[in-house]
Amino acid sequence: MSPAAGVKESLLPGSSKSAPAKPPSVSGAVFNVSTSIIGAGIMSIPATIKVLGVVPAFVMIVVIAWLADISVEFLMRYTHAGDTTTYAGVMRESFGRVGSILVQICVMITNLGCLIIYLIIIGDVLSGNQPEGSVHLGVLQQWFGIHWWNTRAFALLFTLIFVLLPLVVFKRVESLRYSSAISVFLAVVFVGISSVMAIMALLEGKTNSPRMVPELDNKAAFFDLFTAVPVIVTAFTFHFNVHPIGFEMDKPSDMISAVRVSMVLCAAIYFTIGLFGYLLFGDSIMADILVNFDQNSGSTIGSLLNDIVRLSYALHLMLVFPLLNFSLRANIDEFLLVL
Repeated sequence: MSPAAGVKESLLPGSSKSAPAKPPSVSGAVFNVSTSIIGAGIMSIPATIKVLGVVPAFVMIVVIAWLADISVEFLMRYTHAGDTTTYAGVMRESFGRVGSILVQICVMITNLGCLIIYLIIIGDVLSGNQPEGSVHLGVLQQWFGIHWWNTRAFALLFTLIFVLLPLVVFKRVESLRYSSAISVFLAVVFVGISSVMAIMALLEGKTNSPRMVPELDNKAAFFDLFTAVPVIVTAFTFHFNVHPIGFEMDKPSDMISAVRVSMVLCAAIYFTIGLFGYLLFGDSIMADILVNFDQNSGSTIGSLLNDIVRLSYALHLMLVFPLLNFSLRANIDEFLLVL
């Protein structure tokens, strides 16, 4: 298999004699692209809106989504004009072998780091941790008490074997369309619960007016802008999955349409969770809103909603994991062939 063979080749030798697969649907591509975009970064959007203000944050989300859509269109157009079908292949045709190797290394480091972070977050949500000697209980321990079967090690082992392993063995990204649809649904559930809680707090007069524009009253506030803007930029990073998803489809225009729908969907989710998360917690919003939901709400219903938000987020990350793993696996396979 040549380095330019692309994502249509089987990663396992001797396994390419299967019957022709049914062409993927645009809706399946929408779910896969959306799941590739909405990862752990969604939790930092409310704090970003606090720093930037509602209006600049909305403009920034729209502009970055538009630029991401344009970049994908350029990427697909350039790819179809050449002989390759992979992200690294485009770099090889543009910048040579060194450029290809560099982008593969960057994708592998980024995706591997994200997968490790996802496992840490999943472990924290399910079984908690013990930072600096203090005990922080997870959802399973809060519901059922501390037992051997809901310890961090066992919970992660069970998740890896019975949830993640069956999802990472698929040879085609299209096979993950149903798990991606569930992942997007869980993200919407998280946004919905947060919105309802914020609206209830607003009706009860427990919220403050959101900041419309950034407050630049000191040097620290000005430099905070340079930490907030990259959060939104990286929140729309999914280009490493453009080729695996797009080249399973019959027409390039289908992928462009899927990306545009995904951009609108993800931008709406980001701005909604950012606005209502900021309304809900105000200036006490943390860099990771999950920390705010982890605090005691003082009521049974509030605690239940907090647990549902945390659990839905952990399940969402479990379903994002296979898509990042697919790109990681494909890049490792191509990288070994190039060496």
